[in-house]
Amino acid sequence: MNKSIKRLPDGEFAILKTIWQLPAPTTSAQIMAKLGQSNHWKPQTLLTVLARLTEKGFLESVRKGRERQYTALISEEEYLEVETSDFLKRCSGHSMGGLVKTLFSSNSLSEHELDELRSLLNKES
Repeated sequence: MNKSIKRLPDGEFAILKTIWQLPAPTTSAQIMAKLGQSNHWKPQTLLTVLARLTEKGFLESVRKGRERQYTALISEEEYLEVETSDFLKRCSGHSMGGLVKTLFSSNSLSEHELDELRSLLNKES
């Protein structure tokens, strides 16, 4: 796990998540199209967020003709590993057992999710 990865604000994470869903490299026009009609992003705002993600080291930006192409420098799995670790640290004192107890006691887990959890625990044993 890359310890230098910092947690992103929700808006930046939403854009990075969209980029992970597109073939690399991608353009701001392709990102806007993927976000769809109901998105709240204006083109200039998107460009600002893409510049921030590039400055933070999450994206590589290369000019090709009149447009820029963006490539993610961190995988979704790497980022989510950091997010999960940070979440556990903040909410459960770094205890996976504490988190599971909280989810279980609040009835937050469906039967299907409990079955998935049992399956994962059986694989690890």
